[in-house]
Amino acid sequence: MPLRTVKGMDVRPTTDRTKETLFNILQFRIPGCRFLDLYAGSGQIGIEALSRGADFACFVEKDRKTQKLIQENLEFTKLDSRGRLYKGDTASVLPQLEREEPFDIIFMDPPFDHLLEKETLTYLSGSRLLSEGGVVVVEASPQTDFSYVEELGFRTISHRIYGQSTHLFLERA
Repeated sequence: MPLRTVKGMDVRPTTDRTKETLFNILQFRIPGCRFLDLYAGSGQIGIEALSRGADFACFVEKDRKTQKLIQENLEFTKLDSRGRLYKGDTASVLPQLEREEPFDIIFMDPPFDHLLEKETLTYLSGSRLLSEGGVVVVEASPQTDFSYVEELGFRTISHRIYGQSTHLFLERA
């Protein structure tokens, strides 16, 4: 189903080809999982996870326009009963998420080149948000430095580069 997105310079939706590759890699982890979509934008990644069999997805987004889009897209796809939207900046919402059950997949796609990946991974490394055996997927610029992830207690499972973006797949070491 075509989802609505916000057009403009501040929005960088994951391309269909990159999304397809991402879900091919995650295909055996998706059914029955709890999915967390950080910096969710239109919610397309979390909604795709729900459509592929995730039991539940949380979406975190601070922009009011895209918050509305997430809710509209969830209703349009009739997946709203299996999703929850947290409105606010990821750094301020993460402590609220500690009340949720742990997530099996945490996907984050922060604005490129703002070092939000490191801030978010640092929080996740000391939290209980990632389930045992869970995976964190970071979408970032190919130039993003991830040399610190082992110091945070993560192990790189895979690192894929697709033109102007990359996916880093991490699990607890």
